[in-house]
Amino acid sequence: MTATSVRLDAETSARLAALAERTGRSQSFYLRQAVEQHLDELEHIYGLMADVEDVRASRLGTVSLDELMADCDLID
Repeated sequence: MTATSVRLDAETSARLAALAERTGRSQSFYLRQAVEQHLDELEHIYGLMADVEDVRASRLGTVSLDELMADCDLID
């Protein structure tokens, strides 16, 4: 494992400390869980945002719904 430091505002830090004390687990345990559970979601969101910027800058092409439906043989 690699050590990483995180700065938290006072309210978040207090909540994390209270949770750790109440459950007998370390604050690091909960920080690790939060990162692991949400990293995929954050990567997906920021990947979509990058794709939007690429479309706006004409670096990524688009197709119309009609073209997509025709390519997938979905037109009646």
